[in-house]
Amino acid sequence: MPYDVIVAGHIALDILPDMSSLKPEQVVDAGKVFEIGRISYSTGGAVSNTGLALHRLGVNVGLQAAVGDDWVGRAIIDYVRGFGQRLGDHIHVVSAEASPYTIVIEPQNHDRTLLTHTGVYNNYTLEDIDLAMTARCKLFHLGYPTLLPRLFADGGAGLEDVLRAVKALGVVASIDMSLPPPDSASGRADWQAILRRCLPHIDIFLPSIEEIMFMLRRRDLERWGDRLFDALNAAYLARLADDLLALGAGIAGFKLGERGLYLRCAQDISRLAFLSALGQAPDDWVGAETWHPAFQVNVAGTTGAGDAAYAGFLAALIRGLAPEACARMACAVAACNIEAPDATTGVRSWQATEARLAAGWKTH
Repeated sequence: MPYDVIVAGHIALDILPDMSSLKPEQVVDAGKVFEIGRISYSTGGAVSNTGLALHRLGVNVGLQAAVGDDWVGRAIIDYVRGFGQRLGDHIHVVSAEASPYTIVIEPQNHDRTLLTHTGVYNNYTLEDIDLAMTARCKLFHLGYPTLLPRLFADGGAGLEDVLRAVKALGVVASIDMSLPPPDSASGRADWQAILRRCLPHIDIFLPSIEEIMFMLRRRDLERWGDRLFDALNAAYLARLADDLLALGAGIAGFKLGERGLYLRCAQDISRLAFLSALGQAPDDWVGAETWHPAFQVNVAGTTGAGDAAYAGFLAALIRGLAPEACARMACAVAACNIEAPDATTGVRSWQATEARLAAGWKTH
């Protein structure tokens, strides 16, 4: 059966110890023993977080991923199949390889720290993507090339190969990032050059503001530090989005965490022609600009919030909603997501999310 959306790229097992009783400084207090809560686990990475969120929102989604031949890989497949047996059909097992995993460190009133192992994704290339399956979908979403070394190596040649192959099939291309550690191979890559090379083949690009500033405006990111959201304003976001559009993106935007989501679209209708394949009228998107604030919720965990926002946006786009409504749904799905400690179970159905919005859900 053809899928509306294929989500490919990174998947991992997320291990989440309940550290809500610990203060941040206690996490690195050497030689001490602290009592913490129960451990929980879920799958993480864009294939899981965005893919399962799309599934819960009622989108016909297929998941393409790789795992190693170990108990972590089996746990990943079993967890995904728990949301729908068919969802694990295209996660292939690579023999003699280790599966990726992430330990989520999230003490009280503090953003998370992720300890991650790339595993089988050290060798992820175009050959790991099922192009025959992809050819029958409407939209291909690739998650976390920042964690896929062979895609960002050589100036992004591998990533460009993937995007060219997808676009040659006539499929809409979307991409999401993760924040590279500065001292890692990904952190040292020339992302400005990689984006210059690849953005002409990327129709939809919605990184977090931290991710894109790390790649294009690192001096500002380092200078502002914890004051980032106080320093940002509409003019700065518009200029940064214009940079992405000038480099070739069709729809560009930024996930702003507790400040919501900003969106800006190309002025050239020919660059937005891909929207016709999704049942959208490109005229409705030409030059569109919108921002939507975050919704008010009690935060249980921030893991996967950005991926959920992307899923909300894509689900709304597939349903033919206007730019403002797509941004609104992105913020709504992200808000539901952070009401649960893991990356997936907080996401509600499309109908339940719409009902919550219709009831007058307040924003920040």
